[in-house]
Amino acid sequence: MLVRDVIGQFLVDQGVRTVFGVVGSGNFHVTDAMVSAGARFVAARHEGGAATMADGYARMSGEVGVVTLHQGCGYTNALTGLTEASKSHTPLLVITAEATDERSNFFIDQGSVARGLGASATRVRSADTALEDVARAYALARNGRRTVVLNVPIDVQDQDWRGAGIPAVPARLGEPRPDDDDIGSFVELLLSAERPVFVVGRGGRSDEGRNAVAELAGRCGALLATSAVARGLFNEEAWGIDVSGGFSSPLTAELIGKADLIVGFGCVLNMWTMRHGKLISETAKVVQVDIDPMAIGRNRPVDLGLWGGVVETAAAASAEIDLRGTPPPTGYRTEEVAQRLRNELRWSQAETLNLSTGDRIDPRIFSRELNNLLPAERVLSVDSGNFLGYATMYLDVPDENGFCFTQAFQSVGLGLATAIGAAIAQPRRLPIAACGDGGFLMGISELETVSRLALPMLVVVYNDAMYGAEVHHFSPGGDPPDIVTFPDSDLASIARGYGCDAITVRSIDQLAPVKDWISSGPSRPLVIDAKIASDSGSWWLQEAFGH
Repeated sequence: MLVRDVIGQFLVDQGVRTVFGVVGSGNFHVTDAMVSAGARFVAARHEGGAATMADGYARMSGEVGVVTLHQGCGYTNALTGLTEASKSHTPLLVITAEATDERSNFFIDQGSVARGLGASATRVRSADTALEDVARAYALARNGRRTVVLNVPIDVQDQDWRGAGIPAVPARLGEPRPDDDDIGSFVELLLSAERPVFVVGRGGRSDEGRNAVAELAGRCGALLATSAVARGLFNEEAWGIDVSGGFSSPLTAELIGKADLIVGFGCVLNMWTMRHGKLISETAKVVQVDIDPMAIGRNRPVDLGLWGGVVETAAAASAEIDLRGTPPPTGYRTEEVAQRLRNELRWSQAETLNLSTGDRIDPRIFSRELNNLLPAERVLSVDSGNFLGYATMYLDVPDENGFCFTQAFQSVGLGLATAIGAAIAQPRRLPIAACGDGGFLMGISELETVSRLALPMLVVVYNDAMYGAEVHHFSPGGDPPDIVTFPDSDLASIARGYGCDAITVRSIDQLAPVKDWISSGPSRPLVIDAKIASDSGSWWLQEAFGH
C-alpha cells in the first residue's frame, strides 16, 4: 500500500468519522483514502470555512476534528480558522500536503507558520515512519487538546509504505490532583465563605466536570456560573446563574459582584469573563483551578492556585468536606436568592426600551420573540460582532453541547462555517447560525455548502448595514463612520440564489413564516434578513470592548 492509503485507513481505524476540507492536487489522494476507509467527507467552498467547520464539529462532538488541505495556498487560506482552534485548545488534526522543494510555487515553511499560530507542527518524515508520525500527531491532538498541523510531503505520499506494523496510539492520561495541603486550604476557604460563586470554563465543560463541580457547590452553598464557552452547563441546576462576564444579566452581575469567594474551574478569569476584573469585589478571595500551571494567576492575582483537573480537584474537595463531617453551610443558597433567580435571571426578564422603528426592529425584541418560536432542542453558533450579545443571551440553549462559541481570536466571519460543523456533530438538533451582516457576507460562500448538504439550518442575520462594533466604538470620539457603513442590501434575495428559503423581517408580525418553516420538517435552510435598529452599541460591547 502507498503511504497516503495507509494514513487514511489508520485515521479511520482510530475513530475519525468525519473529515472537512477543500481538495486540491496535494491532498486529493489522502482524502480519498479516508473516504474509501469509511469516513464522511464534507467539502467546503473555502479552506477557511473547512477549518472552522472542523473546529465546530470537534467542540460539539467530543471527537478530534480533522481538516485536510492543499499545500501552500490551501493551507494559508485556513489560517484564521486554525488560529481560533489553537487559541481555544480544540483537539484538531490538520492534514496538509507539503511541498518540500523550495523551487515550487507552493513552497512555504508550513511548520513555522503553524507554530506562529500557537499550534503544534509535525511531519510525516518518511515511508518507514509514516504511521508512527501520524499516530503521534493524532495522540497529541486528542490527549493534549491541541491543534496539530501534520505536514505530509507530496513525494512521501506516493511511496510504498515500509513500516513494520500498526502503531498503538497512546491512551489519555489522567489529569493531576492537587496535594492534600492545597485541598485542605481550599476547603477552609469554601467552608468559611458566605457568598461563594463557582465559574466553570472550557476545562470543566463535560458531564464529569458538571457533576463534580455541582456536588462540591452543594456542600458549600455556592452558586454556579460559567464562562461563555461553557454556557448551558448548569441549565438543570436550580442554583445556576448562567454566564459570567460581559454577557451577565444584571442579576448575575450583582450576585458575582457581591461574592466573597470566586473559584474558577478550568477558567482563566480573563477580561471577558470578569469584565476587566470589575466583577470581582476588592475583598473577595479568588481561587483558580487549572491543569496548566502557567495559566494560574496569568490574568489576575489569586489567593490560591490549584494545579489539577477540574473533576479531580472538585472530587477531592468534596471528599475532604465529607471527611470533616461539617454540616453544609447555606452560603449563597437562600430563599431570597432563589426567588430572585426565578424572577430576574434571564435577559428576557429584564425591562428594556423598544427601539423599533417603522422599518427596523429592536434586536432584543426580535431575539426574544424568535426564541419563543424555536424548538428547545437546538445548537446555536454565533459569529463575532456588535450583535453578538443579542443572540448569545436571548436565544436559549439546551446544554453546553447546544452552544458553539468561537471567539478566542475574535474574528468576524466564522459563524456560518461554525454552524455547519456543529450541525453535523449534533444532527438531531435544529442548527442556528447567528451572524451580523458583515460576518455573514465574509463567509457567504459556505451558504452553498449549507444548501448542498440540505441542512435544515436557521441562519439569522442581524443586519444593521454596518460594522457595528467599529461604528459604536469610534463615532463617540468624533471619527466619521463612513468607512464602516454600507448601503442596505437585500440579503434574503442573495440567500435564495444559493438555494435557501429566505425572509426579511422588520417587525414581529413578519416572523410568522418561521413557525411554518419549522412545522414543515424542513430540508432546506431558512435565512432571516433581520433589519435591526441601532442601540448605540450593545451593552456587552460598551462594557467589554478591548483590543
